[in-house]
Amino acid sequence: MSAKEKAVSIVRHLRGSGHESYLAGGCVRDMLLNKEPQDYDITTSAKPEEIAKIFPDTIPVGAQFGVILVMLDGAPFEVASFRHDGPYLDGRHPSHVRYGSLREDVLRRDFTINGMVYDPMDGRVIDLVDGQKDLGERAIRAIGDPRTRFEEDRLRMIRAVRFAASLQFAVEEKTLAAIRELASTVTLVSWERIGEEITRILTEGGARRGFELLDDTGLLSVLLPEVAAMKGVEQSRDYHPEGDVFTHTLLLLGQLEAPKETLAYGCLLHDVAKPVCVRKEGERITFYGHMERGAEMAEAILQRLKRSRETWERVAYLVRSHLRHTQAPNMRLSTLKRFLGEDGIGELLELTRIDALAANGDLSHYNFCNAKLAELKEEEIHPQPLVRGGDLIALGFTPGPVFRQILAQVEEAQLGGEIQSRQQAIEWINRNYPNRG
Repeated sequence: MSAKEKAVSIVRHLRGSGHESYLAGGCVRDMLLNKEPQDYDITTSAKPEEIAKIFPDTIPVGAQFGVILVMLDGAPFEVASFRHDGPYLDGRHPSHVRYGSLREDVLRRDFTINGMVYDPMDGRVIDLVDGQKDLGERAIRAIGDPRTRFEEDRLRMIRAVRFAASLQFAVEEKTLAAIRELASTVTLVSWERIGEEITRILTEGGARRGFELLDDTGLLSVLLPEVAAMKGVEQSRDYHPEGDVFTHTLLLLGQLEAPKETLAYGCLLHDVAKPVCVRKEGERITFYGHMERGAEMAEAILQRLKRSRETWERVAYLVRSHLRHTQAPNMRLSTLKRFLGEDGIGELLELTRIDALAANGDLSHYNFCNAKLAELKEEEIHPQPLVRGGDLIALGFTPGPVFRQILAQVEEAQLGGEIQSRQQAIEWINRNYPNRG
């Protein structure tokens, strides 16, 4: 069964047990937009304990809030009981919930386009909040009073931006005004949840639009002040005719198409240190040290956003290295091979391509590196060692720090094409290290 068929079977079982039940939220929105839903949520009049009796495999992930996971053939489906929420005293969770009606459940949700439910038994959309109208008008509108919705869960402010960006919708005027009014309070939400939303803005489509909205609403200066600081930082017109650092960064984001998280953050943060490294010498503008400083800042930002170590280490590499390719034509062959053999080189070169297209369009260094990658065989970039530690012992060397030195120099000569066989490597060692020790 498909995911939709499984979700419908859950609705059918709930109905068969005497309960109201519908598909709800984002999956209904996506179906009306002729998009494949990422997941299917179900809403029902059944209480969690009743749901657990109907389905043999359930996980009470949020039973205190009326939410339970139903496992069907190993796939999880979120089933939520109709509920009415009490006051949100912490800006995230209701102080209490009580089970309610479908209308009460819909009216507590975030945006009208997410507030519709679908009856799969008769193919009927139940729309109590004019969600279909807002879909047609391409509008993100909070259900009821926008300020109340955002005070209930301040993450909804970032979600409004994400939906507007990925769907290419506009944020309705009163909803937008409430975000601007409450933007300074958004960090009452945990950084883990903020990090997830920022990542989704960057990777789910419309990243440039998303960051323009974050800036326009005042959220950017609260969440990522380091990125907001790029605004107004001038650059040399010969390399950057497009304008300041923020404009340049937005142009990079505008080129992203379903990128990996690491490439997306690499594009966002590659010039993050320019505002702190900028120097003006007459008409000349420089940013000495911005790559190294930027790598440090990127790590700190991604740690704040609670991204994984793997993510922030890779992004730091991309930021630190994003101009190294400009030296590639002048590198020694061994150095070039090491550079092209680095883990992450493909992602780095994609960043350099996007970076160049967002500036003066000069792709010569990017093209050079790609041509060399096509020209060099894998075994030339990552050759098998010609000698190892055991060979050095057989040659009479005593194990110690000199081993690392010799093996590194042999590898350098191998990558540079000076030696190509084990015998040549041994002769090179005998010639350069006549004294054993």
